[in-house]
Amino acid sequence: MSTGLAAALTAEYAAIHAYGVIGVRLADAAAADARAAEAAHRTRRDALTVLLNETSVTPPPAEPSYALPYPVTDVASALRLAVEIEERTAAVWRAALPVTTGDQRGQALAALTDCAVRATRWRRTAGGVPLTVAFPGKVS
Repeated sequence: MSTGLAAALTAEYAAIHAYGVIGVRLADAAAADARAAEAAHRTRRDALTVLLNETSVTPPPAEPSYALPYPVTDVASALRLAVEIEERTAAVWRAALPVTTGDQRGQALAALTDCAVRATRWRRTAGGVPLTVAFPGKVS
């Protein structure tokens, strides 16, 4: 259980970092959506930190910085990264499902669902098709 949740915490750190880069390239409603997404990832990070501490697992520390998969230079690349970061985070939460039980599994499923919904919203904002994927978080 702790390995899957520690990996999820690391993914949440990376998502928070990415939204700092994404948000500066967006305006109006999209910028507000980026702030809300970052806040959601911060909330998950905080909850995971508490959970890991309660289970006597030392939470992994955040890195000083995270490498982005490509430069974010405009609205299109910011939206593409927002979709990608949600898909990547969903994949880590999906991987946590089989190694969790009870309330922790419920938290992992809720996080996977939240990431999938945000990825769909970002695809819609970017004009992407299809808007949804058959199995959110499934690594091909």
